[in-house]
Amino acid sequence: MKAVHNIEPVFDNNSRILILGSFPSVKSRETEFFYGHPQNRFWRVTAAVCGCGVPGTVEEKKRMLLGNHIALWDVIESCDIEGSSDSSIRNVRINDFTRIFKTADIRRVFANGSAAYELYRRHVGNSITRLPSTSPANAAWSTRRLIDAWRVILE
Repeated sequence: MKAVHNIEPVFDNNSRILILGSFPSVKSRETEFFYGHPQNRFWRVTAAVCGCGVPGTVEEKKRMLLGNHIALWDVIESCDIEGSSDSSIRNVRINDFTRIFKTADIRRVFANGSAAYELYRRHVGNSITRLPSTSPANAAWSTRRLIDAWRVILE
């Protein structure tokens, strides 16, 4: 099924860190904001790394990210995808990151998982660090282990 990204990136001129996912899940596309599936651990992990409570609303999530100089978006603008499965992604069109890089002094780029990492490296080519995915499909990583690995974003 052809799917188009429907969520605007979160960033401002103070953003220094860019975190990229691959493509929004079905639930995220429905809620029109990143990591909308309640079992995805992104918000718990990021909040723990930032030393704050887990945000509940979209506005709280944006405030947490921007308050910690974090920009958030996805690598893919549109693709063919079955459900939310990264392994089913085909016919990829990559997002244009120009507006983020022109507005913010991004110093480090991180990928939330292998798919985002590989796609960014292949199509954009800039330096990127791969982090373990916060997806519930990544059951080999506990939330505690993810938090420890993700601490690198604020180093």
